[in-house]
Amino acid sequence: MTLVWRKSSRSGTSGQSDCVEVAQLPGTIGVRDSKAPEAPHLVFGAADWRAFADRVKRGDHDLT
Repeated sequence: MTLVWRKSSRSGTSGQSDCVEVAQLPGTIGVRDSKAPEAPHLVFGAADWRAFADRVKRGDHDLT
């Protein structure tokens, strides 16, 4: 299986490479560091990932 990794649309276009990438796997979501794509990636259940993404969108994890 070839994974299709994508960066967040919020990563910007200024050549930033310090972000995460996600890939859809069967029933799960893979997450990796874009600076080290050869390193192991994390895997989350699809429902857990959606819940996390919803909290991020609400600003629950805003570190600024």
